Amino acid sequence: MRIFPDPAVSVFRAIVALAGVALALSPGALPAEDYKAPLTPDGNPNLNGIWQALGTAHWNIEGHSAESGPVVEMGAIGAIPGGLGIVAGSEIPYQDWALKKRDENRKDFLKLDPVVKCYMPGVPRATYMPFPFQIVQTPDHILFAYEFASASRVIYMNRPDFEHPGDAWMGHSRGRWEGQTLVVEVTNHVPDTWFDSAGNFHTDALRVVERYTPIGPNHLMYEAEIQDENVFTRPWKIKMPLYRRLEENVQLLEFKCVEFVEEMMYGHLRKKEPE
Repeated sequence: MRIFPDPAVSVFRAIVALAGVALALSPGALPAEDYKAPLTPDGNPNLNGIWQALGTAHWNIEGHSAESGPVVEMGAIGAIPGGLGIVAGSEIPYQDWALKKRDENRKDFLKLDPVVKCYMPGVPRATYMPFPFQIVQTPDHILFAYEFASASRVIYMNRPDFEHPGDAWMGHSRGRWEGQTLVVEVTNHVPDTWFDSAGNFHTDALRVVERYTPIGPNHLMYEAEIQDENVFTRPWKIKMPLYRRLEENVQLLEFKCVEFVEEMMYGHLRKKEPE
C-alpha cells in the first residue's frame, strides 16, 4: 500500500527549509565570530564609531511579554513591547529578599527608575538604552560618549592598579585587550542605577566585566558579567549585538531630558497660588 505524506507536514518541512536558507542569506544575520577587525595605528582592533543596540532590553533585560505602559508628560509610552531578553539562562539569580525588592521597584518604576529622572544610566544600562553612543580610541584611553543625558566615561587602558577615589554614576573603568576583544572592568558604582525599567537593581558592591568583540565590519558582540554578592546568589551574564550607525553625517545629538520631566520631578515644589 502506498503511503501519501501528510500535506501539513510537507508544508511545515518546506517552511523550515526556506527559513534556513533565508537566515543564511539574510543581510541581518550576524557575521562569523572569527572576523578580524581592522587595526588602529597602535595595533589594536579599531572600534571607533557610533554604535547602538536594538531590542527592548532597556525596558526589561529578562524575557517579557508586551504590556500596557503609563502615559507621562514627557511623551506617551502607551505600551511596552515584548522581548526575548539578554540574560544568559533567562532569569537573574536574585536572593529572596532582593527579588521582592525588584518586584516593588517594578510596580512603581515611573516614580523610582533613575533614568525617568534623567540621571545617568550607569553600566551596563548605558549600552542598551535606545540612544546611540560613540567610541573614540587612543592607545592609553578609550572614550565612551552617550547621547542620553550627555553621559560619558573614560576607559583607562593597561592600568590595573589605578584606583578611583570614590563612586560615580558611570563607575570606574579599566580596560585591556585580549586579542580581538576589549575587556573593561567597571567598579565604584553608585547604588542608585538600575539595569532597566523593570526594577532590576544592584548595590554599591556591583562589579561589571564587559567584553566588546568585533564580529563584522558593522557589528560588535557585547557581553557583560554581573557580580553583586549583596543581591545575587552567583555571577550572571548578558549578551547582545551592537550595530554601527551608517547614516551619512551620523553624529551624537544633544539630549538634555530634564526639561521634559521637570514638572514630574519638581512640580511639587512649586508655590501654590492662594485660593
